[in-house]
Amino acid sequence: MLKDVVGQWPLPPRLSFDGVYVEPDIPSELFITDTTFRDGQQAFYMYYSVEDAVKLFKLLGNLDNGSGRIIRSEFFLYTERDRRLVKAVRELDLEYPKVIGWGRARVDDVRLVREAGLDEMVMLMSISDIHIRYKFGSTRDRVVEKYLEAAEYALGGGVRLRCSLEDVTRADVVGFVIPFVEKLLRLGERYGVDIVIKLPDTTGVGVPYPFASLPYSIPKLVWVFRRVLGVSSENLEFHGHGDYHMAVANAVSAWLYGASVNNGTLLGIGERAGNVPIESLIIWYTRIKGSLDGMNPRVLRDVIEVFSSMGYRVPTYQPIVGDNAFTTAAGIHIDAQLRNPITYLSMDPGLVGREARIMIGPYSGKSSIRHWLRLHGFAVNEELVDAVYERVKSLYDNGLRREPLSDEELTRIVNELVKLLG
Repeated sequence: MLKDVVGQWPLPPRLSFDGVYVEPDIPSELFITDTTFRDGQQAFYMYYSVEDAVKLFKLLGNLDNGSGRIIRSEFFLYTERDRRLVKAVRELDLEYPKVIGWGRARVDDVRLVREAGLDEMVMLMSISDIHIRYKFGSTRDRVVEKYLEAAEYALGGGVRLRCSLEDVTRADVVGFVIPFVEKLLRLGERYGVDIVIKLPDTTGVGVPYPFASLPYSIPKLVWVFRRVLGVSSENLEFHGHGDYHMAVANAVSAWLYGASVNNGTLLGIGERAGNVPIESLIIWYTRIKGSLDGMNPRVLRDVIEVFSSMGYRVPTYQPIVGDNAFTTAAGIHIDAQLRNPITYLSMDPGLVGREARIMIGPYSGKSSIRHWLRLHGFAVNEELVDAVYERVKSLYDNGLRREPLSDEELTRIVNELVKLLG
């Protein structure tokens, strides 16, 4: 990988294909875990106050809606503020999601989890040679010894583990990952507990293709843990990143090929290019299972409001939650949607607390303007429709306008024309 360089940086890792297919193996139960207060927070431009965290955690509970689908939420415990957040959300006494800790493979981090009164944690175990060499300046043998020591300390103190194999999609799966995980699993057997294995695509280089080679193929990675190591579906969790626009696709492939659990954040807010959005996981859950199974995605409307109140602006074109997600501006599309919304909308926007919208711009026809006038309470006649159409068209033809007109701007134009037309 490091031989292909431009300056000092490697090119994106090149895929290889071995032609060996892995068959889909969809688990009977699918779950979502949350890392909004861990990965999401470390990438946010501001840290959550206790009040912010309580609002967002309540909304996670409302999204789950008693379904038990959004089962866990990870929290830092390093600062006094972190510990106040954990205390505040635990006092809400919600059944789901369960509050768990997140820490490194260090005895001190395990102590923080126990002192917070938590009985479960994600334990970070960097597994690629890139991380072992350049992050730790260490060797495989030394990091394995450290990881196992911290894991045994946790298990001995009653803390259940979700071992996060950081950067596994750039690791030596056969030569290092498999032998190490075998040791972890034997340790769990000794203490009579199941250890969950978390598969983080830390730099987003994974792909959802079963015919791609390891370590990049998410289907093959899941297959190795299921079939070679014997890890059950419910003890396999995927954690994706969006560096190459593949986070959601990789998460879906993890579900389809045998991992029961997917990790994400609200609105996909996360380090660098972000994490798997929980809202996308909910929709894909529905596409796979044919049901929401009790989850309530209408709550996403409130999630957007809370983040907006904190100064965060959801990207306009972000699927599901962006302003443009259910908005149409092209006249021919609007005309078809007026006959039947399913022509250009594959689901009811009300499912996620949204509504279909139209925008008036350079490609909006008279039927679009006629519909907009009705929606906004204007008496519709063809003279007014023609006048509005010509005014809007002239704004763009004369270069006075480039973006679509807001409802407020169009209302002003219509009121002016109503007066002129008498």
